[in-house]
Parts: sequence; structure tokens; C-alpha cells
Amino acid sequence: MVQQDAVPKGRAGKHKSVVALLLKHIDPLPPGTALKVPLAALPDSKANIRAALNRATHQKGLAVATSSDSSHLYLWKIAQRS
Repeated sequence: MVQQDAVPKGRAGKHKSVVALLLKHIDPLPPGTALKVPLAALPDSKANIRAALNRATHQKGLAVATSSDSSHLYLWKIAQRS
């Protein structure tokens, strides 16, 4: 048996560091500005990074959008509706 307070809580997946770095770079961007990330610089597929980013932003209550082309991933903050 294990005490409940000794059970790990939360998810620290393999994309945690890259998602944290992306969020850190998105945070200071002014409205109307996107972060442009080369796909070659990502440690995993575009789909996997987007999924990890989606989980993290939903957990933190952040509104972030993504788009991509053949060589870059674009990320930007969405204005929250009241």
C-alpha cells in the first residue's frame, strides 16, 4: 500500500519542457503577433506538439491558436471573450 499523498499527481509528459518554452515565448507577445517556430526545431511531430500544447493551455485556462505551413508552426494568443 501507498499513502495517497505519495501518489504522483498531474502529467509530466515528454513534451513538458518544449511546451513550457513555447508558452514562455508566447506570453509577452503583443496582440496580433504570432510566434514562428521551425518544424525542424521541434523534438517530435507537429501533431504531437500541438496536442501537448492543447492539453497544457486548457489546463492553464489559456486561449492559444496554432497554424502551420510546410516548414513552420505558428502560435498566438487569442483574445478572451467576456
